[in-house]
Amino acid sequence: MKVNYSNEGDVQKAIAEAVQSNSVLLFVKGTPQMPQCGFSKGVMDMFNYLQVPYETVDVLADPLIREGVKQFTQWPTIPQIFLKGQFVGGFDICRELFEKGELESMAKAAVQA
Repeated sequence: MKVNYSNEGDVQKAIAEAVQSNSVLLFVKGTPQMPQCGFSKGVMDMFNYLQVPYETVDVLADPLIREGVKQFTQWPTIPQIFLKGQFVGGFDICRELFEKGELESMAKAAVQA
């Protein structure tokens, strides 16, 4: 999906709206069809394995979104994962939650709400 904004000042607002309007939103490098980063692919693989529907935002397509989401979360790396409007973390945190079996229940609760 594309995050739409009219000027640089609206980037944070547009990111907030995208996060709030999607149950599972992944800010990644590339797309599900063509990941451009192993960590982004890994996060998408986890959600695919769990069969949880998600939306993605390709941060490589828009440098303002790429930097804007880092400011939005105060998190320096991509990918960034949001469940039901809440920032979960990046690849390492999601992998840990996945390995503990916690990501599945969190993600499924997000899409059922």
